[in-house]
Amino acid sequence: MDMVILVTLLIVVVGLAFDFINGFHDIANAVATCISTRALKPRVAILMAAVMNFLGAISFTGVAVALTKDIVDPFALDHGEFVVLCGLIAAVIWNLMTWIVGMPSSSSHALIGAIAGASVASAGHFSVLNYSGFTTIIIALIISPIIGFGVGFSIYSLFKWLFRNKKRVKTNRQFRLAQIGTAALQAYAHGTNDAQKTMGVITLALIASGLLEETAGVPFWVQFLCALSMAVGSSVGGYRIIKTVGTKIMRIEPVTGVAADISSLSVIMTATLIHLPVSTTQVIDSSIMGVGTANHKKEVNWRTGKNMLLTWLITLPSAAVLAAIVYEIAAAVFL
Repeated sequence: MDMVILVTLLIVVVGLAFDFINGFHDIANAVATCISTRALKPRVAILMAAVMNFLGAISFTGVAVALTKDIVDPFALDHGEFVVLCGLIAAVIWNLMTWIVGMPSSSSHALIGAIAGASVASAGHFSVLNYSGFTTIIIALIISPIIGFGVGFSIYSLFKWLFRNKKRVKTNRQFRLAQIGTAALQAYAHGTNDAQKTMGVITLALIASGLLEETAGVPFWVQFLCALSMAVGSSVGGYRIIKTVGTKIMRIEPVTGVAADISSLSVIMTATLIHLPVSTTQVIDSSIMGVGTANHKKEVNWRTGKNMLLTWLITLPSAAVLAAIVYEIAAAVFL
């Protein structure tokens, strides 16, 4: 088998593995609120999220198309498909490391940082990156959790005003049913954005290997397999991260859970519609913190928040360095 074809095939396999891991790594964030309030049993919530994740993933391709041209020009790289493979391997390693310790790291940061790191290692200079597109992506990743926090704060402040004359117990009883719907929509929103990142990387590899025209869109088989892989991964569940998000940021009630879900899904869906990749992990967690702050800032476990912030800050550069190391080792052995 031709080496280029073999490497491209490996990219598809590792890319689907990344989506599988992303499924149980990130979907925990989408269902943590409804599980922590017992609106749904864990297994039911996770299976619901898997279905909604799949539907979301096959609904859009705009983010995937943006990623194929906004990070790096595959034709500017020697062995471009090999670079993509090393980036994917590094992203998978990072996701597994953070999953083991139960820390909700950003799969988006890991993937984008890893592709950039492997590309720079291959070219030997930073100018290989598409600075305009790459900067736009980084800005979107940085600003989106800030917006999530603000929207979460605003929505829960509105809820407090609207239901100020109702008893808390009655309000929570009414919102518990609504939370099932908002959790489902949040899982759908997750699929519309996160699954597309791997679609874009696989498409990038197909273009770099000459198997796909540069102007071609995301092939449907790539879209379907990525959606299916993430859905299967979601069905496995990520109970370590569910515990962190559902119990260690703040005590979540149905009314605060609905507010957090609405906040995060609105930010994620807006980003999907304007073709920007965002970190669903960051958006969801920051929305919960915004809601908690609006309710009572002392309810938020800021130590957990600081640990998450540290993980968010180090993920992209760490994944980039890890990808560069993986590339150097792999290049020494195979190239």
